[in-house]
Order: sequence, then structure tokens, then C-alpha cells
Amino acid sequence: MLESKTRGPHTVRGAWAAIPALLGQRITYLLAGAMTAGVYYALLVVGLLVTKNAVPYLFLVVAGHLLTVLIVYPLYRLVVFQAHGIGWVRGYLRFYAVGLTFLGASAVGLPILVQIAGVPLLAAQALIILLNPPLSYAVNRAWTFREPGNA
Repeated sequence: MLESKTRGPHTVRGAWAAIPALLGQRITYLLAGAMTAGVYYALLVVGLLVTKNAVPYLFLVVAGHLLTVLIVYPLYRLVVFQAHGIGWVRGYLRFYAVGLTFLGASAVGLPILVQIAGVPLLAAQALIILLNPPLSYAVNRAWTFREPGNA
């Protein structure tokens, strides 16, 4: 098992360090991204089923996005990018700022695809989800989880 830079091999960080080492950061990121998409999509579906169209879908998109970011941030911090030189709150705020690009794409793209092009909501959201990972990986790697002093 790999040891953490600041803790022994029996810590959570030490245990999680093996995943990117074995799979590579990009593969780990893709797996985390698939999980993130699944969590978000599930929250959106549950929201749609529970509210039965009584709540505008864009509100459910915003709520689902906020909950998803809260749920998955520790995975990206501890497993994918193994960030430990930046504080949790600062890292979360950066992570959320990057996530806002996805939210913006959904807020703009969904009405166009759903109301103008006639694409079903869940299909339209799936399309937008598929277009997001390359950009968010680059920004998260270069800015969100960059260690201080590594410009």
C-alpha cells in the first residue's frame, strides 16, 4: 500500500492513494466522473418523479447539481487529485466554481434542446453530461486541485 506524504499507510488518504497509482489519474477521473453523472442523473430523476412536474425542471437541475457537488467533492479531493496542500473549503469553492460551468451549460442548453428542439429532458441532460468531462478535467487539474506553489 502507498503511504501518504503526511500520514501513515493506515489512514484514509494512504488507502485511497493506491487507486490513481494503479489506474492513472485520467482513468480515475473518468470513473469518478461516471459516478458523478450517475449521482446527478439519479437525483434529477428522483426530483422529477417526486415533484410530478409541479416544480420547474431547471430548479431541479440546480438543486441536483448542488447536492451532487456536496456528495462527490471528497472523492475528487482524496482519490482523484489527492489534494492536501489546499484547504477543504477553498478547494470546495474552486470545485464548485468549475462545476458552475456544467450548471451553466445545463441552464442554457436544456431549454434549447427541450423546448426548441423537442428533445426529451433526460436525453437532453445526458447529451450535456457527455460533453462536460474534457473541459472540467483540465480546469480541475490545473486550478482547483493545484498544489500551492505549483503554477
